[in-house]
Amino acid sequence: MKKVFHLNTCDTCRKILAQFDLSGWELREIKKEPITEVELAEMYKKTKSYEALFSKKSTQIKLRELDVKSLQENDFKNLLLDHYTFLKRPVFITDTEIFVGNDKTNVENLKEFFKAN
Repeated sequence: MKKVFHLNTCDTCRKILAQFDLSGWELREIKKEPITEVELAEMYKKTKSYEALFSKKSTQIKLRELDVKSLQENDFKNLLLDHYTFLKRPVFITDTEIFVGNDKTNVENLKEFFKAN
């Protein structure tokens, strides 16, 4: 399995995806085709945390007047399934690895993964 969960309208996602040869990867545009409970469970197995998958920059946080500090793991899970903008993106997932988000360290680790594979 090689999947990339991303948002087409996100400039950062597009810049990151453009850096890699994604032939053989399934590209999933999360607005058109939101993540499923099964896919989220697979991500959770690799991160051991729904919070690690949660984007604290989502515009929905303010709209819903959420207090992120008070959220529990199950709350993060339910929000991730409820609205696509709660997923930290992009998410690159293989049978053995997961790379979540656009922070510099994650992108560097992703580059190393692509060099090795």
